[in-house]
Amino acid sequence: MKDGVFGGVDFHCHLDLYPDHVEAIARAEAACVYTLTMTTTPKAWPRNNELVRGKRFVRAALGLHPQLVAERAGELGLWEQYLPETRYVGEVGLDAGPRYYKSLATQKRVFETILKRCAEAGDKILSIHSVRTAPTILDMLEQYLPEARGKAVLHWFTGSKSDARRAAELGCYFSLNVDMTRSEKGRALIGDIPMDRILTETDGPFTQLDGRPSEPTMVGRAVSEIARLRGVSVEQMTSQVRENLKALMGIVSSRELDH
Repeated sequence: MKDGVFGGVDFHCHLDLYPDHVEAIARAEAACVYTLTMTTTPKAWPRNNELVRGKRFVRAALGLHPQLVAERAGELGLWEQYLPETRYVGEVGLDAGPRYYKSLATQKRVFETILKRCAEAGDKILSIHSVRTAPTILDMLEQYLPEARGKAVLHWFTGSKSDARRAAELGCYFSLNVDMTRSEKGRALIGDIPMDRILTETDGPFTQLDGRPSEPTMVGRAVSEIARLRGVSVEQMTSQVRENLKALMGIVSSRELDH
């Protein structure tokens, strides 16, 4: 990444779920948007990893989505096999919503293993799903993945303000999207999260802007909405997100983001 061409940060999206997967990656790359694209199953990893190999701005994360654990828990061994190939892990976590509550015990077992393996490996960055499970997620992070062994980014966080404060104390970051700014609870959370822990995301194609699926090139809308809620300029917020990304990744020079 070079000064003057920074296109923003989309730290959670699903580019492999777009009809034009290859073109979506190309658009993010051309726009210089630092993009982390999730995989939802380990079997999707090889293809996703291949498509982002050599890219400057687009990275792939190795995931096992909690909403798929009921059917895909048997792929945990495959996830462990691929882990040495990447620094990035996602989408992983827990979901206690009505549709997925029956698999919560299995989700916890899978997530515990993921956290333990990341701690053993060290220096992993995780994008974490935490629907109706924020306190449990934080308990598990505290027990199995101390900050010195890995970094957690809470994607589309919907916990309480006290959960958010505890998460920040544990060293977590938060990836925020436009949809979060549309609810009173989301706006309150955004107003309470420490500025130095804010990243941005689209979660495309699961969100929409202007009647079409969001993608990394649209992440500027999240920046502008968060800036408005925090009472700062878009330029200040853009700079803050960039510095937060560098801090998360342990980077001193912006140029290192190119590699």
